[in-house]
Amino acid sequence: MSMNTPVRCSSWALSILLLTCLGMTAGCGGHAKSTRYYASAAGSNCYAKALPTTGEGGLAWGNTLGVARQKPLNNCTRYAGRSGGTPDTCKVVLAGCKE
Repeated sequence: MSMNTPVRCSSWALSILLLTCLGMTAGCGGHAKSTRYYASAAGSNCYAKALPTTGEGGLAWGNTLGVARQKPLNNCTRYAGRSGGTPDTCKVVLAGCKE
């Protein structure tokens, strides 16, 4: 009977470990992923793209051209610093509205 005890304990430990791992991955599956750039939403007719001299910029959509120009500038200053660029040099390089 002493031979069955370690086997029984290890199977319980393995079962608990497996259930814990499954529970942790199931808990994270429902979280929404954050998007890096704004997607085109219904009613957003205007777009703009801002880029720094070095680093990452961004493209954004908005209901008006003014809103569309401000969003990528904010994104550009945020992401340019993270990507090794210069946030102070962000400029809107493309802007327009679809008809």
